[in-house]
Amino acid sequence: MGENILELKNIVKTFPGVRALGGIDFNLRRGEVHAICGENGAGKSTLMKVVCGVYQPDSGEILVKGQRKVFHNPLEAYGSGVSIIFQETSLFEKMTVLDNLFLGHEIMKKAGPVRVIDYAAMEKQAEEIFRRLNTDMDLHALVCTLGMAQKQMCEIAKALTFHADILIFDEPTASLTQREVDALFVIINKLKSEGMGIVYISHRLEEIFEICDRATVIRDGCYISTVQVAETNKDTLVADMVGREMGEYYPKTDTEIGGELLRVEHYYDEGFLEDISFTLRRGEILGFAGLAGAGRTELMQSLCGLTGKAAGKVYFNGEEMVCRNYMEAMEKGIVYVSEDRGKYGLIVDLSVEQNISLPQIDKLAGGLKRLDVKREEELGKKYIEEVNIKAPDGRFLVANLSGGNQQKVSVSKALALKPSIVILDEPTRGVDVNAKAEIHKIISGLTRQGLTVIMVSSELPELLGMCDRIYVMKDGRIASCLDRDEATQENILNIALEGVKEKRGGLRQ
Repeated sequence: MGENILELKNIVKTFPGVRALGGIDFNLRRGEVHAICGENGAGKSTLMKVVCGVYQPDSGEILVKGQRKVFHNPLEAYGSGVSIIFQETSLFEKMTVLDNLFLGHEIMKKAGPVRVIDYAAMEKQAEEIFRRLNTDMDLHALVCTLGMAQKQMCEIAKALTFHADILIFDEPTASLTQREVDALFVIINKLKSEGMGIVYISHRLEEIFEICDRATVIRDGCYISTVQVAETNKDTLVADMVGREMGEYYPKTDTEIGGELLRVEHYYDEGFLEDISFTLRRGEILGFAGLAGAGRTELMQSLCGLTGKAAGKVYFNGEEMVCRNYMEAMEKGIVYVSEDRGKYGLIVDLSVEQNISLPQIDKLAGGLKRLDVKREEELGKKYIEEVNIKAPDGRFLVANLSGGNQQKVSVSKALALKPSIVILDEPTRGVDVNAKAEIHKIISGLTRQGLTVIMVSSELPELLGMCDRIYVMKDGRIASCLDRDEATQENILNIALEGVKEKRGGLRQ
C-alpha cells in the first residue's frame, strides 16, 4: 500500500434537526481496500455522498491525491478520479452498455465544421477496459437485458472511463450469487494490485475479513476506530459498531421438536421445480440453502398460493392441503415474509400500525365494516413492544424507519395473524449486524411460542447458526438434507455447486 490517495478531515454534515456526520476523519491509501463499517443510520452512505459531491459538507476538508477539493456535483468528483457504485445501479436501462459507459463525457471528433460522437474510439476504449476486467460484454446490448453482476461490471467499467483511481462500493454484493461475489472479488483484487484505492461498505462482516486491509468504524455519525483487519476479530469490530458487546449472533434456543406438521410430496412446476419432497416438524427451524436461481423462493411462494398450485401433494396436520391463493394459506395458518419488503412486504407510506393490521383489516372492522381504530392501535403497540420496533408510536411512518426496523414490521405483520408456520425469505437481507442479532432472537423466540419456522437464506452462517435441519436446493431440486451437527459451509457449498446427493442412494426426509 502506498501514500494516502484520499483524506477526509473533520467532516461535518447536518440536515434540519439531524447531525448526520459529527467530525469524521478517514484516509484511503493507494492499493488498499478499506472498509467502512457501522449500523444502519451510522452515516456511512452520507459520508460517501459527501466524498462524491452529492452532498457538500458544512465544514471539513477533502483531499484527493494531496489536493484540497470541493465537489459541487458527482461529475466534478468523477473528473478528479473519484467514482461510487451504489447498491442500486445508476445505469439507464433502455440505453446500450456503450452509451451508458460514456454518458456525459462522450469522445468527440471533428466531422467537417461540426463535432460528432466518435463511436469507434469509444468502442475501442470500452473493449480495452473489459479486457482489463477479464469480462466479456456486448457493448450494444441494452442494459435491461443484463443480470445484476453484469450491470456491476458496467458500473466499474464506467468508472474506469473516467480514469478513476478511487472506487467506492456501497453494498455491492447484496443482489449477487456466491459465484458472482467471487468474481467481483477477483476484479477488486486486480484493481487493488494496479494501485487503485477502494472503499468497501458492507453489512456482511465475513466479506470484510476476506477482502479488506483496514476497517474504519463510525457510529451515530462519529468516528470510532480504524484497525488492521488482520489484527482484529468479528467480536471487536461489532462491539465498536454497536457500542457494546453483542453476545450471541445466533441465539438458537433448543426446543422440543415434535412430529410432522407439513409434508410435501413430488412437487413439480415445469421450469421452476423438479420433484420436490420434504417434511417440516413441529417447533423446528428448517433452513433452505442454495445459490440464486435454485428455486427456493419459487417453492415457498407456490406453497403459499402466491404463484398458483404446482403438481404434487401437500399435507398439513395430516390432511391434504390445497392453497389456491395466499388468503387461503393465511386462513390455514401459513404466512410468508418476502425477501423484498419494499416491494411485497410493506406499504412504506403507511404507519407501523397500519402495516401490521393490513392483512386482517376485515377482522378489525368486524360486522360494522368500519375499521376499529382502537384495536388497530392496540395491535401496533403490542408488536412495537414485543418485537422491539424502534418507533415513537404506532402512527410513525414505516418509510422513516431504518432497514432493520422495517424488517421487524414485516415480521410483525405476519406474526399478528397468529400462524402455525412462518416462512421467512432472506429475513436479514440489507440490515445491519445489530438488527440481524435482534431478528435472530425474534426467530428463536417464535419456536418457544409454539410456532414452526422455514428460513430461506443466502447467508450460510445464518442458516448454520439458527436451523435444526437444512435442505440444499440446486436447479429446482432438493439435492440433500443435512442435520444440524453435520452441516458446514463447505458441505452446503459443495452440494449447492455440484448437486452432490447423499450416499446410500436417495435423499433423507
